[in-house]
Amino acid sequence: ALGVKEMIHWYGGGGKPWQQKGTGRARHGSTRSPQWVQGGKAHGPRGPKSNYYMLSYHLRVYGLTHTLTMKFIQDDIHIVKDLEIPTDDPQYVLDLIESRGWGMSTLIVDNSDIFPTNITAATDDIRHVNLMPVYGLNVKSMLKHETLVLTESAVDQITKKIIFALNRTDVEDRKRLNSQGPTEQKLKLEQHRPL
Repeated sequence: ALGVKEMIHWYGGGGKPWQQKGTGRARHGSTRSPQWVQGGKAHGPRGPKSNYYMLSYHLRVYGLTHTLTMKFIQDDIHIVKDLEIPTDDPQYVLDLIESRGWGMSTLIVDNSDIFPTNITAATDDIRHVNLMPVYGLNVKSMLKHETLVLTESAVDQITKKIIFALNRTDVEDRKRLNSQGPTEQKLKLEQHRPL
């Protein structure tokens, strides 16, 4: 909803239209009050309202671990050594998916965000095969695709991140930092400066 003109946004109405007492008329302070014709709107919409929200850290970790668990139980996670393929022909990728019994929609995840040229070119025209780096892996993408294909380096990176997330001890400090901001600025140059 767009914003509307409230009393303060109208021109005029600055002075009291008549004195407070003695005229027999109702008391008013401005001709731009909401009860006047051409007056401002009372409690109108203030402009576009953002519906953005973010799930808490624990819920995001919980969703990621449970989605990976369900994919594993359903036998929809497959691990490959790397993403090097001999040709950039899309038919090669489609034949590979069919011969290995992977699902029709496949999400391929690697540790690096720069993928090999052949697999990038081969999957570019296939709408149901997508490439994604580890840092972009999310629940929605995993649920949207039937099969999840991970490289060995991606598995190592995901394992490290999940173990860290499940065992981290600074959650309260991070929560306070996110909601209130930093309380004091500390320069940590001395700890990291080489001698």
